[in-house]
Amino acid sequence: MKKEASSLSELGFDVNFGAGFFRQVPSSESCDGGGTQRRRRPTKVSVIGAGDVGMAIAQTILTLGLADEIALVDADAHKVRGEMLDLQHAAAFLPRVRIVAGTDVLALTRGSDLAIVTVPGARQQVTMELLRKNVAVLREIVPAVAEGSPESLLLVVSNPVDVLAYAAWKLSGFPASRVIGSGTNLDSSRLRRLLADHLGVGAQDVQAYMVGEHGGTAVALWSSISVGGMPVLSYLQKTHTSSSSSFDGEALEGIRQAVVGGAREVIGLKGYASWAIGYSVASLARSLLRDQRRVHPVSVLAKGFIPGDDHQVFLSLPARLGRGGVLGVAAGLELTADEESTLRRSAETLWGHCQALGL
Repeated sequence: MKKEASSLSELGFDVNFGAGFFRQVPSSESCDGGGTQRRRRPTKVSVIGAGDVGMAIAQTILTLGLADEIALVDADAHKVRGEMLDLQHAAAFLPRVRIVAGTDVLALTRGSDLAIVTVPGARQQVTMELLRKNVAVLREIVPAVAEGSPESLLLVVSNPVDVLAYAAWKLSGFPASRVIGSGTNLDSSRLRRLLADHLGVGAQDVQAYMVGEHGGTAVALWSSISVGGMPVLSYLQKTHTSSSSSFDGEALEGIRQAVVGGAREVIGLKGYASWAIGYSVASLARSLLRDQRRVHPVSVLAKGFIPGDDHQVFLSLPARLGRGGVLGVAAGLELTADEESTLRRSAETLWGHCQALGL
């Protein structure tokens, strides 16, 4: 396949002369007292993995104007170049962003403010063999990111996200506050959407969190769900009209199962899930890079935050995110005995996986 030029410099034009097309004009607003021009430091985001999920994340971050430079990294050199060109060709319709791509993790991600890891993907049943293979891939990626971007934030999207976030923390040598898993941020959005449709409000007005291990055992914090300061649980009880069951734990479990099964249905219908996770991760990127101090249910080092458990595991809890990473974790969650028990079991399971991996 013929490789076309992606810039005029590849066709023999001097890039330095191109920069002089406009003559610079001194501006008092862009200079300090000594006449030295001040420049805002550009924001760089690297997305490692140019699959369906990685490209949905990159496209959403690009569209929202969250980065000045986006680096795409993938083992498939042809595919990642094609993805880069496809985005570059839309330059006239998007914010001005430099987009680079290739296979060299260290060279391409160097100087990143945020590195997003979307490989390896895991759509099949998680086994220890699969976990070991996934961690082997991270061993090739994470140390290189840490070497080239020692001050960056590391956001893990790959599944099983809680174990791989733990692995990335260990492999990077970063403080735990700078390693985050995407966790149950998207699960919480699915729950908020279901409730919003039922209540006739916008999903952004629903305060609802899924916490714990990402996957089938994620816990819905029912007692804390509210809209406009009003508790939702009692209203759900009033509007439950099923003739086959009363409003009890089984009814709530039906809602929870609809939430955690949402991704499976999407994958079963279209073969993969991408757009929702793209928006979910972009929302995390915005909170982190723009120091929004917003609260997201993400996978964080949970030691000391789960009653009765003191293991060093990553699982999802409401966390305040900003430019420094995880700025705080909700420590006063009101949990039922069943919810506490589920979180402890999840922590014990995750800890067993982490120990078996020898990290």
